[in-house]
Amino acid sequence: MHWIALQWPPDAPCAASAARPAPEAPPDATVPTREALGWWALQFTPHVAWVDEALLLEVSGSLRLWGGPRALLRRIHESNPALVDVESSQAAIGIIALAMLRQRMQGRPLPARRPAALPLATLTAARPHVALLSRLGLRTWGDVHALPRAPMVRRFGPDLRRALDIAWGLAPESYLWLTLPDRFDQSLELPARVEDAPALLWAASRLLASLQVWLRARQQGVLAFELAWTLDLKRLDGRELPPTQSLVIRTAEAQQAMAHLRRLLAERLARTPMLAPATWLRLRSLDTAPWGAPSVSFLPEDQRTGDPLHVFIERVGARLGPASVQTPTLRADHRPECMQGWRPAQKALPSVAARQRQQAPAKPSRKRGELPVLASSKADTPQSHDTHLPDALAPTWLLREPLPLELQADGQPCHGGPLRLLTGPRRVEAGWWPQAPDQAQHDSPRPAARDYYIAQNPAAELLWIYRERATSARHGAGAQPRWFLQGLYA
Repeated sequence: MHWIALQWPPDAPCAASAARPAPEAPPDATVPTREALGWWALQFTPHVAWVDEALLLEVSGSLRLWGGPRALLRRIHESNPALVDVESSQAAIGIIALAMLRQRMQGRPLPARRPAALPLATLTAARPHVALLSRLGLRTWGDVHALPRAPMVRRFGPDLRRALDIAWGLAPESYLWLTLPDRFDQSLELPARVEDAPALLWAASRLLASLQVWLRARQQGVLAFELAWTLDLKRLDGRELPPTQSLVIRTAEAQQAMAHLRRLLAERLARTPMLAPATWLRLRSLDTAPWGAPSVSFLPEDQRTGDPLHVFIERVGARLGPASVQTPTLRADHRPECMQGWRPAQKALPSVAARQRQQAPAKPSRKRGELPVLASSKADTPQSHDTHLPDALAPTWLLREPLPLELQADGQPCHGGPLRLLTGPRRVEAGWWPQAPDQAQHDSPRPAARDYYIAQNPAAELLWIYRERATSARHGAGAQPRWFLQGLYA
């Protein structure tokens, strides 16, 4: 048997205030909870248990896989998730390793004869009886172990006798091993009432660190999680308050790194008013997916820099609101102004993420209509002419609304002077079929019957104009046809 005992200093950030970071902690540091530290240790051995203030690991079954005790201890210290160094000790019996760790934490030298020379204060079962045993002149494990068994059990109980039997190898050592839960659901009591979003974010960072440890242990990535906080007041200004407030954060791809999720949570918390001070926090996972580590290439051209597109969309959407970032969608319509629609970009994130996974990492190529834009900049939208317009000379820009053109006496259209028709007509007749629900609220139900031309004005500017045919004119078939300017060429 081979046991390793781990202990973090009592003033470590994981034991400090959860509402505010430790002074020596970096601004973006996060610390897992006590339970998450046990989950982290499960990567080294399935036999992990919290015993009092220390974490015990029985590593005899996996010691060879890690290359021996020295290599395993080095790996434990390198992957330590806390913000301070972890102290460790090892022995063939768990309670002896724990006693040696307690001696080391107190800065005392380790006795040469173990376990006989270990002080009684380092044995958990002897702590309630240390004062009485000291008055009897018994100060080490060996002194108490030499007492007669029956009188000792009657005076001090069976726990002390059993602990000593374990230390001398006369009884087996067993603990209740830690296991990973199927769902992440942790609560945290705040040491003080939290009244603002930054303080709430600091408290949530500890739970996010625990979520990351759980995800890595389960080989999962989170797609959605909920942060809820318990309100301290039941009534505010005569209004009944709900018992809790909550936020749900969703991502397009499974995530294990908490930096992106922390940014999303910070943006959402900054836009969410707190109804009352918070006293408890609860974080739970709503949706997870199997985690696949990204492939790594040694070629310089395959090394991507910057955030993926879906990370940018989620971050800007969390800051400005989900409806403020929109992405264009293609429609099966021959009318140029109806070929493209808009919808919130976050609803299209799964398809964006899937497209990025299929895309070659060396030189990513995107069509012009695939980039998300802000809703406030939707005027004069560039159109992609390679898939919808059969004419290769389609315009670069479309006007938001077609501009009526003036006509000369002979019916010649004018825009900065008489227009000279270069190509055309290209006839479009559409809009007479039933429209889809998402188009009916944006497009006119009136059918369009048009003849499109490429024209040039006296300033040598190229324009895309159309003539409204008499079949679609509102004022009768015998009226003079109307001309409109709809597109411009760069």
